[in-house]
Parts: sequence; C-alpha cells; structure tokens
Amino acid sequence: MSVLRMIYLALAVWGAIHPMYYFIQWFNENGYDIMAMVDAWHVNTASSGLVWDLTIAAVTLTVFIVAEVAVRRNWVALVAIPATFCIGVSCGLPLYLFLRSRPVR
Repeated sequence: MSVLRMIYLALAVWGAIHPMYYFIQWFNENGYDIMAMVDAWHVNTASSGLVWDLTIAAVTLTVFIVAEVAVRRNWVALVAIPATFCIGVSCGLPLYLFLRSRPVR
C-alpha cells in the first residue's frame, strides 16, 4: 500500500473517531434525540453557516462519487456516501479517496 493511501486511510479513521467522540458525549449529556442535536447545530448563525457549509460539501461529494462510480465501476466506493452522511465529510472524503486510489487489476 502506498504512503498516500495509508494517509487517506488514517484520515478516514481519524475523521470517523474524532467527531463521533463529540457526538456521543453530546448524546450522553442531552439524551439520544437527533432533533435536539439538529436544533443545537442551529443555535446561532455561525453554527448554522457551518452546518450549511458541510451539507453542501457532503452533497457535492455524493454527486462526485456517483459520477465517478458510474465511469469507473468501482462499486465499493459507494460505501463513502453513507459514511459521509452518518459520520461526516471528515470521514467520507478521505475514505472515498482511499477506495478510489487502489491499484487497478
């Protein structure tokens, strides 16, 4: 495995673990109510701007993944879409780059 692929994989793991630490901490303090978390994301205009920034980035990444998969037929790369929306762009983007950069056989 190339150094670049190892970096992508490490970033995907970090992008999964680090945000989830904060999400789990928040759920433990406030209960497991997803709508309460969404309300917390929009507590002020700065956090709303960040939410929209990440939402647009996630949608853009999804469109890119679907377009690339249609051309490259790398079906396993579709796993990056649920990773993006369930965990975040910080996991989905490096995961997709890791899956996309595998050697062609």
